[in-house]
Amino acid sequence: MRFPGLTDPRRYRDILLQRIRADLKAAPFKILDIGGIDRPLLEKDPSYQYDGLDIDEKEDCYKIYDNFIVQSVEEPIDRSYDMIISITLLEHVRDNRASVRSKFEALRPGGVTHHYIPSKYHPYSLCLRLVGPKLQRILIPILRPGSEGETGYPAFFDHCSTQQMSKLFRNVGFEKIDVVPFYNANDYFAFLTPAWVIVVLFEYICLKFDLELFASGFVISAEKPASV
Repeated sequence: MRFPGLTDPRRYRDILLQRIRADLKAAPFKILDIGGIDRPLLEKDPSYQYDGLDIDEKEDCYKIYDNFIVQSVEEPIDRSYDMIISITLLEHVRDNRASVRSKFEALRPGGVTHHYIPSKYHPYSLCLRLVGPKLQRILIPILRPGSEGETGYPAFFDHCSTQQMSKLFRNVGFEKIDVVPFYNANDYFAFLTPAWVIVVLFEYICLKFDLELFASGFVISAEKPASV
């Protein structure tokens, strides 16, 4: 890592997985991983039921998960779960009011949800929306070779800020909402050193002064009330 004193040392995937594993309980326990397709957050385990949901499907999806559902998270989910999780998904959802409502309704009372969401006001997110998905598909093999299958999807960033998403979760009915912002998406600018340096300094200032609005992303966790 270049200039480690200037960069956020935390890794959002580590924090997300810590929260998920802390909430894993004894069987029967049902988990839904949304948007993971053939890149799941967890592995199948006999101690819990692990289902996947995505708008696309691949042959491996039916081996990776115990069950696989092909639909949008914006649509009602006709099953119930103790935990719903995702990573870098909700920025690609056009209507997150519908997706958060869908997750809330699919959780059993007392169920929990954990997500990592890229934030809409970081320079990377602003550039992503400016470039658009068509140009992204052209630039990604040049600027970030090896990531072609993981990026380039349309991104809407609907309610994708710490305050907007927290309010949305609260309005739907979630409680115990806990958000952790991160400031470490400068690697997207590694192809151009001057831009990378500017973004590193920008992220350092945001981290130093806790400017959540400009976070690169955030982990958000919440619980459905047990009395619902």
